[in-house]
Amino acid sequence: MSEQPYSGPDDPRVAALPPCEFAFPGPLRDQLVAAVLSGAKTSTTGLVADYEHEGEPLPQAGKTASVLDSDGRAVAVIETTEVRVVPLREVDLQHAIDEGEDYSTLAGWRAAHEEFWSSPELLAALDDPGFTVDDSTLVVLERFRLVADLR
Repeated sequence: MSEQPYSGPDDPRVAALPPCEFAFPGPLRDQLVAAVLSGAKTSTTGLVADYEHEGEPLPQAGKTASVLDSDGRAVAVIETTEVRVVPLREVDLQHAIDEGEDYSTLAGWRAAHEEFWSSPELLAALDDPGFTVDDSTLVVLERFRLVADLR
């Protein structure tokens, strides 16, 4: 017997899920959420330092989360399918492509991520204005699948 589909963002099962927030509210989050909803985005990259600072556990395969839009509304449910922690130098091109942001080279992917990871918003979130990344910075490579579009 299969489980009933989610009835929408107000489904109590959605409210019980941990939230998943891509970037900060605004145009970048809107772009990333649209890519998740279209199926173009099936991977994401986070900083181990960010998880540690927030006291949050790393994602785990098999876990589901509700994807929040810039207004804090649940618009999708995703399931993590794979998690790897690697030094930044080991991120592979397929992971970058699967982020759904039209990266065709690792250099382009890395430049965009380094710009985000050095943004005033992220440095403030880390409480570390001097934070920088290099080849040895540990990152969390997460793959996921879209379980439900709640729009």
